[in-house]
Amino acid sequence: MEVVSMHQAKGSLSQLVKRAAAGETIMIGAYGQAEAALVPPSAVRPAKIIGILAGKLTVPEDFDAPLPEDVLAGFEK
Repeated sequence: MEVVSMHQAKGSLSQLVKRAAAGETIMIGAYGQAEAALVPPSAVRPAKIIGILAGKLTVPEDFDAPLPEDVLAGFEK
């Protein structure tokens, strides 16, 4: 994959953004070494939705009850 130089990227940012919007990943860097990537919006993970499982999970009544002695003994080895 070709690496676009920093200088070239500064001068042609709008064209590079159009290429990325079309689905291409543009590598930007110096001396042939990639330092950053300009990626299409579809490549970015969607934001996490807080509370998506609200009302779908139940917590048992004995959730915070002490553990049985045999289970505790397993942690002390």
